[in-house]
Amino acid sequence: MKLVIKIGGAALEDKSTLRKCAHAVVELSRDGHRIAVVHGGGSALTRTLKLLGKESDFVDGLRITDAETRDVALMVLAGIVNKTLVASLTAAGNLAIGLCGGDGGTFRARKKQTKGYDLGFVGEISAVESRWLEAIWAQSAIPVISSVALGSDSEYYNVNADQMAAACAIACHADALIFLTDVPGVQDAEGSVMPWLNMKEAAALVEDEVIAGGMLPKLEACGNALKRGVGRVRILPAAQAEILPQFYFAKLECGTEVIGA
Repeated sequence: MKLVIKIGGAALEDKSTLRKCAHAVVELSRDGHRIAVVHGGGSALTRTLKLLGKESDFVDGLRITDAETRDVALMVLAGIVNKTLVASLTAAGNLAIGLCGGDGGTFRARKKQTKGYDLGFVGEISAVESRWLEAIWAQSAIPVISSVALGSDSEYYNVNADQMAAACAIACHADALIFLTDVPGVQDAEGSVMPWLNMKEAAALVEDEVIAGGMLPKLEACGNALKRGVGRVRILPAAQAEILPQFYFAKLECGTEVIGA
């Protein structure tokens, strides 16, 4: 099977959680699955920007990205975060190849249009060249993709990692898209994790502002993946990444399975 796994939040910040995620991904790869890892790194980016004296502003979970912020994003996401994740997977026992969207033109972006706001160098994926992923898989390695992509204007764009993961899953006809996050799943108005969530319910929760912030682009990504042929979409807590190899063979008691409307 082909699985796209997005790793973000605490999994990238906490060394023990990152090791747990890396070992789970490697176990899946050793079982014969083709795994692509897409990662964020927003906390590291915010921290670096703050050290440089720049504050971060967000609209609906998306970072407003001027040229200087974009350059720092390229340095942090395609640099230290990507290479740290490559090192973790290698230490867990599987070769990994780090990419950003510009490498080989793997992910192309266009400027994201948001009503009432100019987000700057924030992009959305317009095309994917999956042959590079296939080439890496053919060598039994794991592609590790940072969430920056190249536009037709030869500028790099900061892309929401959840939405990049969905675009990757769609392009390579993945059997499943899995988000490893620092939250236990999608929560209802009472704060309880919802084991199942369809997109119609999700829209109602957004309307009632129960779902907000960074969960908005994540659920948009879930919906896009399901509408365009990805078989399963699940949000799982990274702290329990050891259950990942059981994804298709056991009933998981944590996280949220997102299904079509």
